[in-house]
Amino acid sequence: MRRFATLYTALDATTSTNEKLEALIAYFSAAEPEDAAWASYFLAGGKPRQSVPTRLMTEIAGARAGLPDWLFEESYQAVGDLAETIAHVLPPASRESELGLAQWIEERVLTLRRASPEQLRERLLSYWDELNWSERFLLTKLIGGGFRVGVARQLVVRALAEVAGVDHKRIAQRMVGWTDSRQAPSAARYLRLIAPAVEGEDVDTPHESDLGLPFPFFLAHPLQADPATLGDPSEWIIEWKWDGIRAQLVKRGGRVWIWSRGEDLVTERFPELAALGEALPDGTVIDGEILAWEPGADAPLPFARLQPRITRRSLTKKVLADSPAALLAYDLLEADGRDLRTEPLHARRARLDALASSLHADVLRVSPLVTAKDWTTLATLRDESRARGVEGFMLKERSSMYGVGRTKSSGTWWKWKIDPYAIDAVLLYAQRGHGRRASLYTDFTFAVWDEADGVRTLVPFAKAYSGLTDEEMRQVDAIVRKTTIEKFGPVRSVTPTLVFEIGFEGIQASPRHKSGIAVRFPRMLRWRTDKAIDDADTLDMLKGFLNEAMA
Repeated sequence: MRRFATLYTALDATTSTNEKLEALIAYFSAAEPEDAAWASYFLAGGKPRQSVPTRLMTEIAGARAGLPDWLFEESYQAVGDLAETIAHVLPPASRESELGLAQWIEERVLTLRRASPEQLRERLLSYWDELNWSERFLLTKLIGGGFRVGVARQLVVRALAEVAGVDHKRIAQRMVGWTDSRQAPSAARYLRLIAPAVEGEDVDTPHESDLGLPFPFFLAHPLQADPATLGDPSEWIIEWKWDGIRAQLVKRGGRVWIWSRGEDLVTERFPELAALGEALPDGTVIDGEILAWEPGADAPLPFARLQPRITRRSLTKKVLADSPAALLAYDLLEADGRDLRTEPLHARRARLDALASSLHADVLRVSPLVTAKDWTTLATLRDESRARGVEGFMLKERSSMYGVGRTKSSGTWWKWKIDPYAIDAVLLYAQRGHGRRASLYTDFTFAVWDEADGVRTLVPFAKAYSGLTDEEMRQVDAIVRKTTIEKFGPVRSVTPTLVFEIGFEGIQASPRHKSGIAVRFPRMLRWRTDKAIDDADTLDMLKGFLNEAMA
């Protein structure tokens, strides 16, 4: 535990990619395989489930520290992070633990879920009493389900590749499905992960337990330059960029798996696509986008119609009827059990077209290609994106292989997106951030003016926490502290004084929100220091965006 806590502290203390990479390499070079297995699981995005209710953990820590409830709460408000608060207020440890990370997780943390409140109290006090500050902080994060770390998964892949002496693409392939909670990390799995490549082996032969894993997703770069610099449009495969759930449908060994880009197994959420998989030849992997699409319709439905398939706990007949799904296929990655990723894209597309034609399945559609004589014509078409319900174009080199992650070594893919929706909004509420930002107010709620019935009021419509520089965040934090009106737990309401331009990718009606509107992927584009709050935009403007999106 101590070694992983030291790594966590080192990663959290720097923004330097090289320093993070060095810390990761040092850790994996020295860690025992069982500890490295759990560490790589958490660092790659594995989410620990909450083992102890927050209220009970707060009560136990407050009582052990000898603090009344109000003082513990004030300490929490000052610090901004519960795990950090608990680590600060507890008395020094009376002993030291030599247990490794795997023992802590498997023998202690995971067993807490089955314990009674009395057992939880006894165990937590015992655990805290044998850990130093950083170890207590980390343990509390893990048992509270709030573990986060500022390190990209690709950086973890690079570190493991360096330690193993294996190409990073091979490590990335082996790590697909690594954070699937149904397969617990183990020394055996970790050793397979970093095992030397077999000479002459093009692709790892899947372990029996890994048969249903997808390939690492190939990701596109945002296009900032003039597309005319890319040469002749005929050298590019051009498709509309759809707003759905990127996924791979895998058929191997007579079974079907559907994986999202986030490596969530969503097979049970989309039974009509699982049925499609049953009709596929064995040894087939299709890359595409899951969209809400009514049978026989020429175009998909808005993303909002797909969300119930993800958020509802059970798939009722009504949910299935109201949110029909289809797979818009982009690429064929495996056919008859053969990896096609090194073939040129145009050849893979030809195979995909032939496969789709042979199935005649309404739930499988091949992404249509867009052709034009020049980039000017394509730019004019791109201006129609919102009317078509898309985000712009995907540009893929005809000769490109299917790479790993966001790379240009296998051929380049670009996403040529339209500009986001943008609206000027007023900051109303603020909450502390996480990790390095735990002591700053960085998570904000924004509002626009509602002018109904001749009365002008501010109505919240979006939350955002990204887009500002560190210096701007510090300046806004200082203003939040000076203009606080009320405190609601970790949230502060502030006197409206600040205006920000908020960008977002999509918009939909939402009866759950006071504004009646929900936006997708909101972020701060810039701080409008040139505008007073009276100059902020209105709810009617948002509704105009909504009407445009639904037209």
